Amino acid sequence: MMTAAVPIRTLIVDDEPVARQVLREELRGAGDIEIVGEAEDGAAALAAIAEHRPELVFLDLKMPGLGGFEVVRRLPEGVLPVVVIVTAYDEHAIRAYEAGALDYLLKPVSQERLNKALDRVRALRGRTAEVAESLVRLDDAAGHPAGRGRKVVGRSGAEFYLLDLDDVLAFQAEREIVWILTGQRRYMATQTLQAIAARLAGSVFQRVHRGALVNVNHVRKMTPLSSQRWMLTLSNGSQFTVSKRLAKAVREALQW
Repeated sequence: MMTAAVPIRTLIVDDEPVARQVLREELRGAGDIEIVGEAEDGAAALAAIAEHRPELVFLDLKMPGLGGFEVVRRLPEGVLPVVVIVTAYDEHAIRAYEAGALDYLLKPVSQERLNKALDRVRALRGRTAEVAESLVRLDDAAGHPAGRGRKVVGRSGAEFYLLDLDDVLAFQAEREIVWILTGQRRYMATQTLQAIAARLAGSVFQRVHRGALVNVNHVRKMTPLSSQRWMLTLSNGSQFTVSKRLAKAVREALQW
């Protein structure tokens, strides 16, 4: 005897009551969708996401107060929903989709287009790493005001987390594994060190030797080991040796 599939816990976020109602009614025909809540703005969306921990969020981009991109940026720790953008603005939808949103729906939402989006959601279910990476790309697309960090995916055991880059002290390669070091613990990265370095080019992360990138904002001491070699001590006490080839670039990055 076959068991029924576990419903996909779904949240609808839109500042227009009529838009929420239309989407809610169209979703009733999908037997594996459970609507756990609705939200009319970004702040309410974040509260609902923290409370209900949905697997799927239909997210309007243009809302008063916190918009959709800001909601993605502020997702509660440990909650990694699939995001389907719902918007009346085609250029915003395409930008979000190309960045990492699973799909986008243009208002008014058609049943046929919604069904195609749901098929993509079902295909991605259980593939947490891919969901997390899509959220990071979507967060990148939002742009970041001065002083606001970006995110990176870290794995601990079977769980995946969106980590603020401001809290990351270093990336360290250990054979095939790349570790993400924070002040409290370390996580496995989901990308190679080369890919991470390319993404973070021009940021506060400086390569100090072939196997490590260090957040210069967390460097607390630079100790000479010889005329051309240095040791960096980070805010959590971790230490990294700077290669001779990169010593000048590191000193310039630190402005020491």
